[in-house]
Amino acid sequence: MNKRSPMIDASGEVRELTAADFALFKPASEVIPAQLHAALGIKPRGKQVAPTKVSTTIRFDADVIEALRSTGRGWQTRVNDMMRAYVRKNHTAAHAA
Repeated sequence: MNKRSPMIDASGEVRELTAADFALFKPASEVIPAQLHAALGIKPRGKQVAPTKVSTTIRFDADVIEALRSTGRGWQTRVNDMMRAYVRKNHTAAHAA
């Protein structure tokens, strides 16, 4: 028996999805087989217990951003590490005096 998806209308076209349809969707991590994850080299992430980062907006000169981006993947993490080192050094020095 060929069962048609409820998201396909009588003409065989995919109908417009509704909020109810989206509520039925599952996260990809629940439906993609572990073998496919392994074959693609994807490591499924666990649930985040508490946010570890805070989203913010900061403006840098274009040449600074260009130089940082030119260092390749992970440049934002490296900027975070540089800022952490600066804050630790200067925060400690300011309060030690």
